[in-house]
Amino acid sequence: MQQDEESNDNGLVSTRAADVVVALILIGLGALVVTDSLRLGIGWGEYGPKSGYFPFYTGLAIILASLGTIGVTLLRRGKAHGYFVSRGQVVHVLKVFVPSAVYVLLIGFIGIYVASAIFIAGFMRWIGRFRWLTIIVVSLAVPFCLFLMFEIWFKVPLPKGPLENLLGY
Repeated sequence: MQQDEESNDNGLVSTRAADVVVALILIGLGALVVTDSLRLGIGWGEYGPKSGYFPFYTGLAIILASLGTIGVTLLRRGKAHGYFVSRGQVVHVLKVFVPSAVYVLLIGFIGIYVASAIFIAGFMRWIGRFRWLTIIVVSLAVPFCLFLMFEIWFKVPLPKGPLENLLGY
């Protein structure tokens, strides 16, 4: 049923537009690689190729392939061959992206462990519709296990917030 709703949904971005945008982004990345390779040197040195030799040709290949993609996409006759993403699909992506972005921002203020507990609890309730007891157990157990693993066993400090500072960690 959900598939039928999405297929009837108006498209937001055409496949043709998505192809061109991704190719332009790749051209930019290829140009960055080529530019930095020129700085490093792309010639042949006393002991073989200089540091920028292989990255230069890799960046050049990325640029040429992306230009080819743009050419084929724009010269293709007929319709745009459908939509890359529909409005309904964007909503599904945003349901994950927005909370994930908030989670990353919260890490700087309240630490990774408290932010992870909130993030896990929020997803379990909102998306999974789990019972509160399950949510409480999992959202506290996972960050606690991560704390043990990283802070205690591996001795790798992760960003902490006021709670961890209050507890002396």
